[in-house]
Amino acid sequence: MSRKDLEIGFDNIINGNKDWMDFVKKDTTGRFEQLANGQNPEILWIGCADSRVPANELTGRKPGEVFVHRNIANMCVHSDMSMLAVLDYAVNVLKVKHIIVAGHYGCGGVAASLSSQQYGIIDNWLCHIKDVYRLHAEEIDAIEDTGKKADRLVELNVKEQVWNLCSTSIVQNAWKNGADLAIHGMVINIGTGQLIDLGNTYTSNESLGEVFKYL
Repeated sequence: MSRKDLEIGFDNIINGNKDWMDFVKKDTTGRFEQLANGQNPEILWIGCADSRVPANELTGRKPGEVFVHRNIANMCVHSDMSMLAVLDYAVNVLKVKHIIVAGHYGCGGVAASLSSQQYGIIDNWLCHIKDVYRLHAEEIDAIEDTGKKADRLVELNVKEQVWNLCSTSIVQNAWKNGADLAIHGMVINIGTGQLIDLGNTYTSNESLGEVFKYL
């Protein structure tokens, strides 16, 4: 790509912002003036960094209604301070009611974790997904189709990340203090736009094993 192409690409970003500013200026609902004074979302969305899976559009929500954290393959790693900081702010300051862990079929990170190829520093992040594979290797290895194998790991990975969230002190203390908080695992079908509920919703730590439940 030439320097001129780079400049044109950046100009498109600036022009796109001008169009957005014009839209905001013409809006008569007052919602943007309200957003300028603060946010009050009911949803924390933890999704993949993939550019094809925008949280607001998928949930039909307006700006200010979804608090978003995204990373490669929608991981909830207990030592990830970025994720924990977002989680703590969402739960204890914004008082969100729902946390959605959203994976998506065709996830490149999940597919990469099923290979032995090296990609760089991301390999260390993908180890967390390989751990999910290790827990379900017999089921996944029994699937012959490569795409379906990866898609099944997408689903299992989402369920594991939901579990990881539920086992954090942040979520468990919120439940202990009587917060109305539900954790949901969902998968996006990019081709249809469907947000699929995996049916593993938690509203307390009662379903967790004794060793995972804080008193």
